[in-house]
Amino acid sequence: MMDDIDGKILAILKENARETVSEISRRVALSVPAVAERIRKLEQGGIIEKYTVRIGRKKNGYHLMAFIFVNIDVTDNIEGFRQKIIREENVLECHHIAGPNDYLLKVLVKDTDELEEFISRKLKKIKGVVSSNTFIRLWTLKEEINP
Repeated sequence: MMDDIDGKILAILKENARETVSEISRRVALSVPAVAERIRKLEQGGIIEKYTVRIGRKKNGYHLMAFIFVNIDVTDNIEGFRQKIIREENVLECHHIAGPNDYLLKVLVKDTDELEEFISRKLKKIKGVVSSNTFIRLWTLKEEINP
């Protein structure tokens, strides 16, 4: 069970996962050992899954994000689709969804040529993919995970 102090610790770590325990302890008014223990419990409890780096997409040449709805023809082809799609480096996220589509992909590419290459030469070549519908992201207003 998390309390307000755990929530403050998480907020600090979300802002900067490299923040020192001593700085966090100062900001939440707890001792260094108490904060270290709370962080350890948050990690062990699965509240904190991993620490990561957020890479500047545009600085690395990736200027186009797309969301692609995908439909698979028959259930027998689902596992093959899953195995192939998770290995695609341009696929940031793959979600099995309810509704008229089977999957939603979040894809990051350099430009429309690379997007077309991904859709035509990779996605549509996966056995069972019968249709896709692509939406290009214009701007991201919010992209974060809140507890």
